[in-house]
Amino acid sequence: MADNKAVSSIHLHSPLRLALSGLVLGASLLLSACDQLGIESATTVAARKEAEGKAIGAGCRHAARSVEQCYSNNKRADKAAVFAGWKEMNDYMRENNIEAVPPAPELAVAAAPDAEAAEAADDKAGDKAGDKPAAKPAGKAAAKPSAKQ
Repeated sequence: MADNKAVSSIHLHSPLRLALSGLVLGASLLLSACDQLGIESATTVAARKEAEGKAIGAGCRHAARSVEQCYSNNKRADKAAVFAGWKEMNDYMRENNIEAVPPAPELAVAAAPDAEAAEAADDKAGDKAGDKPAAKPAGKAAAKPSAKQ
């Protein structure tokens, strides 16, 4: 009987078994830290894309844009999620008698490069004429005493 106990205790603590258990422990620690490293799982990515698509669709419906316009403006978004968000917002707006907010004109998007050029010109003009920022607070200060009287 003494021989059987000696064999089983040696078998439980064999170097191969210790190495294997160490590998399993190390792998489980490494894999459990994936969330902390910022690695997203496939389900997390899918849920995020679905939520983004629904938000895009809801925004398009609230801005009185058609689904087709929404698709063309957001080509990377999932069409099914965009439609689901558009439909949910449509139902919500009908139930609560909410009017759609008309979208801004498309000219504002086309004028964006011109706006950057105008902003750069304003910055240059502001450097030359430093009186403009000082004049605004003086006007506000003059308006405040009259408002208090």
